[in-house]
Amino acid sequence: MTTEQKQLIKATVPVLKESGLLLTTHFYQRVFSINAELKNTFNMANQQDGRQPTALAMAVLAYAENIDDPSVLLSALQRIGHKHTSLSVRPEHYTIIGRHLIASIGEVLGTAATPALLDAWTAAYGQLASLMISIEARLYSAQVTKPGGWTGWRPFTVNTKITDADGSATFHLCPADGGAVADYGMGQYLNVRLFMPEQQVLQPHPYRVTDTPNGLYYSIVVKRETGKPGSVSNRLLDEVQPGDHLDLSAPAGVCPVVTVSKQPVATIKMGDCPMHQLA
Repeated sequence: MTTEQKQLIKATVPVLKESGLLLTTHFYQRVFSINAELKNTFNMANQQDGRQPTALAMAVLAYAENIDDPSVLLSALQRIGHKHTSLSVRPEHYTIIGRHLIASIGEVLGTAATPALLDAWTAAYGQLASLMISIEARLYSAQVTKPGGWTGWRPFTVNTKITDADGSATFHLCPADGGAVADYGMGQYLNVRLFMPEQQVLQPHPYRVTDTPNGLYYSIVVKRETGKPGSVSNRLLDEVQPGDHLDLSAPAGVCPVVTVSKQPVATIKMGDCPMHQLA
């Protein structure tokens, strides 16, 4: 980026502070109306309650404020990269998103979006996209090279579903292909993806991985979401039973890795998971 372009980006900071949420809300509406297939990648409930537009508005503002040295945002970008890899965001998505972002800036700012300003934001987005693609490429590589690791969505079978007194449930999930599963660090999460008939889309939802790593299965605890009809969590609680299949992403999240346990915890033992064999 040129010095002049960076100055133009920094000059939009006051506008982003005042109208950033308006911009990102318009952006997401544009994305999902034109590229409706992306509804299968992102959780639409986060659009309805405003969490995702707000998060993006804050991220865009932080990037504009630190355009001279984006490396100060590396920790935050790493966290975003983990979220993206857990949703199987790929480099081609950045091309689509960039096109909608620049168009949204022009549509929301109107005459204030001069060609020079749009060129500056195009360069700024290209710089950010390259950085994120690089971060996520390293994360994908680390995932696929781990024993039992993978990228994208992998089919799992619900081995057991234990309902608790408070209405929540613990799910033990075994890989449908009979392979091993990668270990994970404390506090890491994975995404569960379900087809939602009401919306006619696939929807992901993140859940923290519980129990000690064991190489056999993953455990998650699902709690009911009140006031959210059609949520992934509520469908897991109401409809999904042992033997059903779910798509899972590999564990993600910035944290230290826990050493794999020699013995599986809870009640699942070697051979309990369908077709499961460990070397």
